[in-house]
Amino acid sequence: MRHRRKGRVLGRSPSHQRALLRNLASALMLTERETEVDEVGAAKVTGRIVTTVAKAKEVRPLVERCITIAKRGLQSALLAQEFGVTAERNSAAWKQWRESDRWQQWAQAQAPAVAARRRVIQLLGDKKAARILFEKIAPRFEGRPGGYTRILKLATPRLGDAGPRAVLEFVGSGPQADKAPAPQVESRRAGR
Repeated sequence: MRHRRKGRVLGRSPSHQRALLRNLASALMLTERETEVDEVGAAKVTGRIVTTVAKAKEVRPLVERCITIAKRGLQSALLAQEFGVTAERNSAAWKQWRESDRWQQWAQAQAPAVAARRRVIQLLGDKKAARILFEKIAPRFEGRPGGYTRILKLATPRLGDAGPRAVLEFVGSGPQADKAPAPQVESRRAGR
């Protein structure tokens, strides 16, 4: 019986499962990076990966948790900017700020942002993916309370073993995001 046994095994040991989920989540984040047109390994569509349905359903909570943590970290970083200084590092003005109480306030306000970044790096295991998450992905979803990803099942199975495939993508990304919304068509029945 599988009472209270959460999650899918995916035919792997627990450490292999964690590594698989980390790699899938990092791969989804890394599709957002800036690449050359002819670069090998560049994503065809940003913010989207193709995997099996079971793997997509397992990695989705990890991605959503990372985005939520990053959003909270961004809020703390914005609050810390109030106490920051624009002077160049090691200049006289910077040294004076570093000795003042405003630096203490800045450090306390900045601490949750640093903790959030460290937590995301711990979850993803990839500093580049965490940087992309904080710089590009989290600001995009700042006004959204949740549901940052979606799973779209593909009609064609995977070649070789006929495994059901799915697309895991960020909401508001892909080819449809650039297009204007479809015009609303009046129903014929509404006029009757």
